[in-house]
Amino acid sequence: MNKLFKALNDQTRRQIIELLKKRNMNAGEIAEEFKISKPSISHHLDLLKQADLITAEKKGQYIEYALNTTILEDLVAWLITLKK
Repeated sequence: MNKLFKALNDQTRRQIIELLKKRNMNAGEIAEEFKISKPSISHHLDLLKQADLITAEKKGQYIEYALNTTILEDLVAWLITLKK
């Protein structure tokens, strides 16, 4: 759970999640949306993968990233239990 909160604690990573909410994208497509280096984008993607917020699947010569909604559902379910 710590990796999840660490990943969500960064604005760039939250923006990447917002992009992936709309459609699956490769790293180059994601990088085009930001004014930071491609290695920085790769680092953010790696942290999101470690937190299981996104998945990565090889498609030809690219890796396609997708939002993993299961982990978000688990987070929401856990947050709801805190209210009780």
